[in-house]
Amino acid sequence: MNFELTEEQQVLKETVRSFAEEQIRPHVREWEAQCELPRRLYDKLGELGFMGVIFPEELGGAGMSYMDYVIVVEELSRVDPSVGISVAAHNSLCSNHIYLWGTDEQRRRFLPRLASGEVVGAWALTEPGSGSDAAGLRTTAVRKGDGWVLNGNKTFCTHATIGGIAVVMVLTDKSDPHHGVTAFVIEKGTPGFRSGKREKKLGLRASDTSELILEDCYVPDENRLGEVNQGFQNALAVLDGGRISIASLSLGGAQGAFDTALAYSQQREAFGQKICEFQAIQWALADMATRIEAARLLTMQAAAKKDKGQRVTKLSAMAKLYAAEVSVWAGERAVQILGGYGFTEDFLAEKFYRDSKLNTIGEGTSEVQRLVIARQLLKEWGA
Repeated sequence: MNFELTEEQQVLKETVRSFAEEQIRPHVREWEAQCELPRRLYDKLGELGFMGVIFPEELGGAGMSYMDYVIVVEELSRVDPSVGISVAAHNSLCSNHIYLWGTDEQRRRFLPRLASGEVVGAWALTEPGSGSDAAGLRTTAVRKGDGWVLNGNKTFCTHATIGGIAVVMVLTDKSDPHHGVTAFVIEKGTPGFRSGKREKKLGLRASDTSELILEDCYVPDENRLGEVNQGFQNALAVLDGGRISIASLSLGGAQGAFDTALAYSQQREAFGQKICEFQAIQWALADMATRIEAARLLTMQAAAKKDKGQRVTKLSAMAKLYAAEVSVWAGERAVQILGGYGFTEDFLAEKFYRDSKLNTIGEGTSEVQRLVIARQLLKEWGA
């Protein structure tokens, strides 16, 4: 399988990198301190097609491939993972759930606004008592007339405060929590639907992560996504693509950490020479570059198979698992290479290190990825 970038993909890579360097890098610390990405950024991302990368042009999207999507998320995350995760969550989760399981009318109603960046999308599955056990939901929906009344709390939801459209998974059959989940699209301003506490986080601080609260929230049945009680199975399919985006996010952060360490090692002098001339530093850089490249190839393989319409449950979990753990390791190595300066905010090494940890937790922890991979392997071998 050839992963050499096409001429168009190389242009895309250069476009995203230029945008990130010029429009994002000067503001990284400012946005992190404010714990917020500005509205104007989403407008610019929308203009460039990054808010609708993988959706067809007739629905307002950029009509690009998953391979292109990997390039976009990696290059944004190389400068600021907070931007990368925002684009990833918007595309892969909220928008993609609507695209995969919505009716034609729902796609036409919601996706053009999402793809343009007019509104930012949220996706709400996790609850205070339901994380890795995603089927242990407590938020409920009860039939009422031509719609449903929703009650409950969602947590750790990207874009819960700023999002204009949210896809929310709720329990519609309490007797079967694994097969009794249904998804709904809810728009900001709907009575009984609001954001709650905004989380103060270790990393990715500029990305909005908050609670979503539903209190007797009436949602018409026309906003139901997919069949009743099929929401959990549909969400698992959404996560297959989402994990490719988190692998891409991890790649970008790891590459950013490596770039920071490499540049510093070529400037910093100790014992009469640049520290990049010491074998210990050279080996650390070599190991970082090798693991990052291995993660990139695994991620690109998952994207390529996704573009061919093949099932990628195992491969996307592998890519997410490996790239996420590489990002944490590369962040730690970068801090170590910078020494005392790596522990300060004078350089971005410490930020890449902090930001990386979410990659091993969000959209399924590393432990969950290993379970997913093992189950797929056992299926393949008939166990």
